[in-house]
Amino acid sequence: MKICVVAETAPREARVALIPDSVSKLVKAGHEVVVQRGAGVPAHFDDASYVAAGASIANDADTAHAGAQVVVRVQRPDASEVTRIPEGAVLVSLMAPATAHATVNALSQRRVTSLALELVPRITRAQSMDVLSSQATVAGYKAVLVGASLMPRFLPMLTTAAGSITPAKAFVIGAGVAGLQALATARRLGAVTSGFDVRPAAAEQVKSLGASFVQSDVVRAASEDKGGYAKAQSDDEAARTLATIGTHIVSQDLVVTTAQIPGRAAPRLITADMVRAMKPGSVIVDLAAETGGNCELTVLGETVNENGVLVVGAANLPATMPTHASQMFSRNVLTLLQYLVNTDGVLSIDLADEITGAMVLTHAGTPKGR
Repeated sequence: MKICVVAETAPREARVALIPDSVSKLVKAGHEVVVQRGAGVPAHFDDASYVAAGASIANDADTAHAGAQVVVRVQRPDASEVTRIPEGAVLVSLMAPATAHATVNALSQRRVTSLALELVPRITRAQSMDVLSSQATVAGYKAVLVGASLMPRFLPMLTTAAGSITPAKAFVIGAGVAGLQALATARRLGAVTSGFDVRPAAAEQVKSLGASFVQSDVVRAASEDKGGYAKAQSDDEAARTLATIGTHIVSQDLVVTTAQIPGRAAPRLITADMVRAMKPGSVIVDLAAETGGNCELTVLGETVNENGVLVVGAANLPATMPTHASQMFSRNVLTLLQYLVNTDGVLSIDLADEITGAMVLTHAGTPKGR
């Protein structure tokens, strides 16, 4: 089959969907790969490396899409980009399904089968295709570096001729992939770490990284859905969660928030009053900014200064580390493509399959569910 890799056009996006190493494996399997000129350059993969991997280079987006059976992207296409996708082709991309209604309709009109990478089910045999987890690893790591760079103090304890420096305190809210990576990174940098999550299984994971777990009576098995995500809380549970966080956060120097609920706005876990109660010089990095933010003062893509406390509305942090983020993203996409190709070398979209069926937004002109 012919696979097209396009240059990303979304703001702040520097990743590429397939890197040369993955292209090489696809070419060796008998597939044709066309890469739009410059598609990998923002992630530091030049055109020559794609040619060496066996790909051909297309001078522009129209040429790249021509005749493609599969189009792979990082971010979903805009209205003009949808028109370039050949009718009947397969699109593999992040789609932000909750806000993709116009895109889904446009893809349906072109009979495009679209697979949303966010919808890879959280089951064992799909782990190697899980883009959300791989990119959350990058985001959690980078969030701590961003916070550390903005703090007016060291993270580790230091003993110097000028006296001893006590270690900073880092608190991570949400112990999913991003949160655990943030805890591990903050610990490596020498901070005293603590974490919070409403899911009971998270407590042992937090402690395994050398962090303390902030206890609360809202931590219970019923707080977790079958996919491993936290469920939305009742008003009473939310109030008790806020009380727990509010008591702990006042003594923290760095806070990283990662709590999100698929298909819904991010839960509000840090109020403006909590921020004002923190020490001047403290930093909050909100990884949920793109879905509304865990902090009441978060503004996407901006850093707000509230009485000396900085609130960072982190926007697409994985794209700020595009080389390794692309490497991980590409491996996820490669594994998915290999899974979709049957023993005859033909791409097969099986709506009854527990992985493929969960990911499909449109199929041959029909939006899922219709």
